[in-house]
Amino acid sequence: MITPANVAAALLLLIPYLAVAFFPKAPVSRVRALPLWAQLAAPALLSISYVLVAAGAGRFQWGWFALYLLLPVGIAALLYQAARIDPSQSAPGRSKSSLTTPGPPAIAESVTPAEPTQRGNWRDFLILAILGLAVDLRWFERAWPPHMSIFNKVLLLDAGIYGFVLIRRLQGTGFDLRLRLRDLAIGVRELVFYSPIALALGLSLGFLHAHAVVPSPGKIAQAWLFTFFFIAVPEELFFRGWLQNLLERRLGRYPALFLTAALFGLAHFNKRTTTFNWRYVLLAALAGIFYGRAWRSDRRVGASAITHASVDAIWSLWLH
Repeated sequence: MITPANVAAALLLLIPYLAVAFFPKAPVSRVRALPLWAQLAAPALLSISYVLVAAGAGRFQWGWFALYLLLPVGIAALLYQAARIDPSQSAPGRSKSSLTTPGPPAIAESVTPAEPTQRGNWRDFLILAILGLAVDLRWFERAWPPHMSIFNKVLLLDAGIYGFVLIRRLQGTGFDLRLRLRDLAIGVRELVFYSPIALALGLSLGFLHAHAVVPSPGKIAQAWLFTFFFIAVPEELFFRGWLQNLLERRLGRYPALFLTAALFGLAHFNKRTTTFNWRYVLLAALAGIFYGRAWRSDRRVGASAITHASVDAIWSLWLH
């Protein structure tokens, strides 16, 4: 339902997401200019979106409000601690900015696999587990009116972005949606590599079903853009930019690639079914290998999201 309150809530959640995605340096500098208490308290503002949507539908509950008020703050606080314990090589005392600015140290925008200047901390993995399970197992969706669970997903995404990008300043995430031609080339390359495998296996298992439809260019563009911004980018940021990125520092490139792909596949066990959907898990895990390859080529979420959005759009339009 489109209401002024829902529109306001959507803008409240979309503006931080898109601001960090398209203007990655500006939000970091603005957050760093705040006192430490304000840096850690700021994500509590995300709870306003719950108030607007839930109150407008007559479903407001103080317990859910407390969750959405405190969880983003807790994420920021834990990741602030992780940044202090596990800093980059440009740690406090090595630059003027780190001496004069409160909060965790500044870090480089990217990191190569050969230079993992942050090793990852148990707090990082704890938060990833909480965010991942909350979305995958739909822990919080009943807080929202029917068909409004997208608000929950974007709110948790914003909390993760604030914590990992602005507070933790995790290196090498590649969360920059100012797409380049090379991102497109990499994304399409991995799509071409994965498509024959997916078609052969998916059709033989009865998971894919070809449909002779000719959607309009507008419908194709709409399906791809929605999938890119609300499915592919959030999932690629989580699984590749954060999880695979952190696992590489502990396990190495290939173990991280395959473990992340396996976890990505398992995250689809309950999609479109009430039982364990092993066909979906298998196809998603294989897709995760190619998404991970796309991300690690230049360590850019945009590249893997192009592959991911293209796979999902093709499936939903022609093979579902």
